[in-house]
Amino acid sequence: LRNRRVPREDPARNELVSRSLESAQQCLFNQDYGTAFVHYLLVLNLAPVLKDFASESFRFTLFKWADELDSLGRIQDLFDCYEQALELFPSDEVIINSMGEHLFRMGFRDEAAGHFHKALKLKPDYPEAKENFYRVANWLVERWHFLMLNDRRRNHKYQQAIQKAVEGGCNTVLDIGTGTGILGMCAKKAGAAEVYACELSKTMYELACEVVTANGMNGRIKILHMKSLEMEVPKDIPKRVSLVVTETVDAGLFGEGIIESLIHAWNHLLLPPQSTQDPSRPPSQAGRVIPAGATVFGMAVQCLEIRRHHSPVSCSSEDDSTEPYTTERLSRLPGGYTPLTEPFNALDIDFNNVQELEGLCSREVSRVRLPVTGEGLLDALAVWFQLHLDQQSSLSTGPKEDTCWEQAIYPIQTPHNFPLRPGDELIVEISCRDAYLRLCSVAVARDGREFRLDDCLDPDIPRNNPGPSGNPNPSLNAEAELCSALACLGTEQSSGPRDYTMLECAEMALLNNQPYHDSFRRALAKLITNLKDARSIQGPSKGQGLEVMPLTDPPSGPMDPGPDPFYVLDVSEGFSVLSLMAASQGQVKAYSSVEKTQHQAVLRRLAMANGVPEEALEFWLNQVEDEQAVLQRPSREKLWSAIILDCVETCGLVRQKLMEKATLARCLLEDGGQIFPERIVLYGMLVESDTLLLESAVQGQEPTLGFNIAPFINQFTVPVHVFLDLSTLQCRHLSDSVELFILDLMNTNANYTNRDVMVQASASGRVTAVPFWYQIHLNEEISVSTFNQDSHWKQAAVVLHQPLAVREGDWVRLAVTLYILLDECISITMTMEAVYIYK
Repeated sequence: LRNRRVPREDPARNELVSRSLESAQQCLFNQDYGTAFVHYLLVLNLAPVLKDFASESFRFTLFKWADELDSLGRIQDLFDCYEQALELFPSDEVIINSMGEHLFRMGFRDEAAGHFHKALKLKPDYPEAKENFYRVANWLVERWHFLMLNDRRRNHKYQQAIQKAVEGGCNTVLDIGTGTGILGMCAKKAGAAEVYACELSKTMYELACEVVTANGMNGRIKILHMKSLEMEVPKDIPKRVSLVVTETVDAGLFGEGIIESLIHAWNHLLLPPQSTQDPSRPPSQAGRVIPAGATVFGMAVQCLEIRRHHSPVSCSSEDDSTEPYTTERLSRLPGGYTPLTEPFNALDIDFNNVQELEGLCSREVSRVRLPVTGEGLLDALAVWFQLHLDQQSSLSTGPKEDTCWEQAIYPIQTPHNFPLRPGDELIVEISCRDAYLRLCSVAVARDGREFRLDDCLDPDIPRNNPGPSGNPNPSLNAEAELCSALACLGTEQSSGPRDYTMLECAEMALLNNQPYHDSFRRALAKLITNLKDARSIQGPSKGQGLEVMPLTDPPSGPMDPGPDPFYVLDVSEGFSVLSLMAASQGQVKAYSSVEKTQHQAVLRRLAMANGVPEEALEFWLNQVEDEQAVLQRPSREKLWSAIILDCVETCGLVRQKLMEKATLARCLLEDGGQIFPERIVLYGMLVESDTLLLESAVQGQEPTLGFNIAPFINQFTVPVHVFLDLSTLQCRHLSDSVELFILDLMNTNANYTNRDVMVQASASGRVTAVPFWYQIHLNEEISVSTFNQDSHWKQAAVVLHQPLAVREGDWVRLAVTLYILLDECISITMTMEAVYIYK
């Protein structure tokens, strides 16, 4: 046998590897991550045998250097480093997941999803990749896809209309915005000779390709990854088609760009429509669209929940490119709604008339006068539509229909809610600027007079809560006074031009959460009183002896924080008035982390209106050099008396990096100082809810319209549903509420990551989900719940993959786990598993 050649040692190479490894470790110790990364690359390329030995240090170096490149804006260099790392470690799930996180932060959600999915394939039980994939799945495949596929009535009607059109001679079909590919497959199944489909989303395009292949139509349906507006004949499809099918409509009908898409299709992709002058032309030589048209309906409503999210500050914008409406499922609104008018016909549109489509945006503004039939405050116009698939078949998105669509809500754009009564006439203007349907309530006709709703200075206009001098009722609480001032940016009316600011709906609902602000005011007042008492015991100092002043009683003179103030930092997300409440306490120097210039201007004017001196309220982000390092000392010699953390997102999840922020905040507090809140208690219950199942995955064993779709789209099922309103969710409670978890922000030693909770079933049924909410404890005596009628927060729920049958009296063990993930993309998340049942 020929002797194997033993590789010869290369002393120079070994010496270079040894020195480079030593240099890498020294650079790592000196926090010179860029140089360390270069040395590690050299070492591992020259000596791959050292990969196992150096992998942990290499990862650490890569992640630190990547964060540094990110902060410097060197994005291309960052991704080059990851590509080099993956050449060395192509199957390292940690590196792949980390690159996905960077891609997600940069807005490359499709690419990020691919990395998270790849990491999960390499290690299915990798929690960080799993939570990342769940988070990105919510962006990539919106939950309404599941609702639509579970809407059998909608699916069947579309299938019937397509089959009828194809059998009538429309044998070339284009499916615009194909999604899962279901409408294109319906056309092919009906016998269409040629079927094309286009989809802009990379994730949905790839999903459609998988679905079409699984259903034996690969090569028979051509799917294009592009917008229909970019398609050309013969570049993308060989000839014009005789039928376009689409469902690119939202709650406001035009919000997904159906008008622009159809105008382009008629001009470039569709055959000319059937002409009355040439009725003999066969359907295969004429173009048509499914749906054929739509009728839009509207109705004026009173609804407290809508008012809380939109009053008193306008959510409208002068920017015509933004949607002029929000969306709600009226049947699920807490407290319901009251119709103030009968439904009215707002618009008819024919999708098979290109001249009508092209003239839509140039139509003159139309006015309709609506007889008022009910008494109440005018809060919004609710809008829905009837989608005419063809001459015989239609779908309604009305509030009383069992439909997968929500309704469009056009809030009243005035600082005051106008009380309507039977006999009035509501005057509404309707237009279609920028292909958005716009409805605006402009005036009310009463007793022969017309009152414009935007004229809040007319003394003859009736008001909701007028005070004796035309100002808000003096008995209103502090928060109502703040909101009144916020509406007109002051406490008194002026004859000058009105100045409005833009707030998100969630921020508006927060401002209208009276118990929340009242609880914070009382907790802050108690803390400042205790700290003053502690200072008085230590000895007098200038600035003591000032009375704690609640915001409800603004002082007549300025509240100078003095030379030795208490420092309070509010790092709430978005717009917050908590810093203003702190500044009003007296002897307090409050800092707000409000970032937008217009929001800062609002807080300054509110401070002035409430007697808070300018020097008592400052804006923290204007002073820190690194916005990523918000939590730092107020000055070199001082510490914070209180730090206010925004702990729970409006959607019902704990804020990102909460525990990391709390750990840092504790180090910045003076003796006796406090984090608000000091702890959060998580509560939940067992429920049976078919609604949550329908919104989470395609249900049932039967194929959708005979097509195998569920296994593919259900890959994007996420275990946690957000933005739920438990008070109106269609569900059966199968247990009482139980404490699931505690997060102590002031004492990390009291925290844990896993807990088993025993829950007794109070009724028989199928456990399909565990909704959860929070009790936020500001101190030992004062707390607020994220689950009450005044809350601006929604709830969330863990949906079980397999429903669990229980009988009354059974005990269910929930294994609750919190993953403390510090990456920017990840928040504290929760998974629950029903492990066993026993009596």
